[in-house]
Amino acid sequence: MFEVNGMTCAHCERAITAELAELRGVTGVDVDTGSGWVRVQAEAPVPREEIARAVDDAGYELESWLVRPDE
Repeated sequence: MFEVNGMTCAHCERAITAELAELRGVTGVDVDTGSGWVRVQAEAPVPREEIARAVDDAGYELESWLVRPDE
């Protein structure tokens, strides 16, 4: 789970979800625009760099991690 800066609306949610869903092994994405937190479910650990790049590609900034994505 991680925090993303700048998410405020349904468009933000769709953009983040679409980019993260493209990552290999991702089975689900939950976005809470109110809190700014995003949770990714995956079949196997997804490297932080890939998640950060997907968030950046969506036009947002990954702020912080609540837990390590490989746990």
